[in-house]
Amino acid sequence: MNIETERLIVRSLERGDELVYAKMAEDGSLDEVGFDANCAEWMGEWIEEALELTANDNPRVDYIPCTVVDKVTNEVIGNVGCTYYEDTDKIGICYFTGADYRRKGYAAEAVKAYTDYFFDHYNEKEIIATIKANNEQSYKTAEKSGFKLIETKMYKDIYDEKEELYRFYVLTKE
Repeated sequence: MNIETERLIVRSLERGDELVYAKMAEDGSLDEVGFDANCAEWMGEWIEEALELTANDNPRVDYIPCTVVDKVTNEVIGNVGCTYYEDTDKIGICYFTGADYRRKGYAAEAVKAYTDYFFDHYNEKEIIATIKANNEQSYKTAEKSGFKLIETKMYKDIYDEKEELYRFYVLTKE
């Protein structure tokens, strides 16, 4: 997969991307998405699993991550993709950018490009976003990308230790 926007390339994950993701996570700012400061220790295994899931190309199985690259510098700046929520039987968007690339509109641009691809490529009518209510930057990104808030409630994601307040969004195929 290879999608070009005005400033970005959203492409399939490649071996080597794990090194950049691990470097981005060193500052602790990707803890929320499961990449802790020590993720370099297990990133190789993660990339192999992610490559297999990408090859299977079934968003209703687990997750399909894609790498976001700055078109001008060719630097990996983040990730966008989808993940399957067994508890809701829904497919959700997932995304992050490294700390140096935040607040520049890259995440919203990547999310918009990915969701357009998602609806063209898969026989799905909607994609959701589940975002902790205290993560304003992330939910603003979802809103800028066309997602509509449908509910705010207590929820315990699979990786959460306890229930927290979440904002639930949906984007439907036009």
